[in-house]
Amino acid sequence: MSHPLNGLARTLRRLPPSCGPVRLVGVDGHAGSGKSTFAGELAAALGGAPVLHLDDIASHEELFAWTGRLLEQVIEPLRSGATAHYSPYDWRARRFGAPRPLPSAPVVLLEGVGAGRRALRPHLARLLWMELPAEESWTRGRSRDGEEQREFWDGWVLAERRHFADDPSRPYADLLVLQMTGGYEVLPGPA
Repeated sequence: MSHPLNGLARTLRRLPPSCGPVRLVGVDGHAGSGKSTFAGELAAALGGAPVLHLDDIASHEELFAWTGRLLEQVIEPLRSGATAHYSPYDWRARRFGAPRPLPSAPVVLLEGVGAGRRALRPHLARLLWMELPAEESWTRGRSRDGEEQREFWDGWVLAERRHFADDPSRPYADLLVLQMTGGYEVLPGPA
């Protein structure tokens, strides 16, 4: 049986490499918009493409100030065709863990709020935006994370608003992804 995202996967595989030998694909959108789920589905359609979740790069102290760490730990190694190694952040223990490998592959997905930021766009083959309004996304995220994370979400919403006001991603998206009942619709983006 064919995967519903096979067409998009074929399109991404045909793109010229954007980060050394890699086609780096950003999946951005508001927190709670379904980026992780979509990236997992797309990775499967790509035959198991590696996915880097930006939640592993960010931290409580650096919700959005992680660009340097990402460039050093991930982008530079991928540009040279090497396996990248990044230290994932543990949001409960509030510390970075042991390094994990992120292999160089024909397509690597970079998923998370800020994946389409100004500093990363030159390294992206495509930028996909999860098309779900901010308030609806945040409601979904709060519901997913529960009461235990209520205080975190209050601070997050303010930080995310500031981030996208200073460095918007959606206007640069090549494709808009709408989550539908039983799948996704992929539309041309504003870029």
